[in-house]
Amino acid sequence: MLISLSEILEIPVSTLLGENIEESKANDLEVISQKLEVINLQLAQKKDSSRKLLHGLMILSCIGVIIVFLVLLMINSSYLNWDYNNPELAVAGVLVHAFEWIFIRVFPFALIALIAGIIITRKKSL
Repeated sequence: MLISLSEILEIPVSTLLGENIEESKANDLEVISQKLEVINLQLAQKKDSSRKLLHGLMILSCIGVIIVFLVLLMINSSYLNWDYNNPELAVAGVLVHAFEWIFIRVFPFALIALIAGIIITRKKSL
C-alpha cells in the first residue's frame, strides 16, 4: 500500500514514513570522508617510506662511488706495467683501463647528481 501510494505521489516511501533522508546522506558523507582520510594517510605513509628508501639508496650509491674512486686511486693504473704478451692479461688490462677511463669521466657528474638527490630527498622539517 505504501509503495503504490509513493508511486502515485512520486515521493519515496521513507518520506511517507517520516524518516529524514538528509541525515542518512550526512552519515554516508561522514563514512566516506573517514574512508578517504584513511586512504590519504596510507598514501602519505607510502610516499614517506618511498622517500626514505630512495634517500638511503642515494647515500649508499654515493658511498659506493667514492669507494670505487679511492680503489682506482690506490691501484694507480698498475695495469700499465703488466706483460701484454700474455693474451689473458692483455684482455684484463684493456678492460680495467676502459672501466677506469669511463669511470673517471662519469664520476664527477654522478657524484654531483647523487649529492643533489640526497639533498632533495632529505626530510624537510616544517
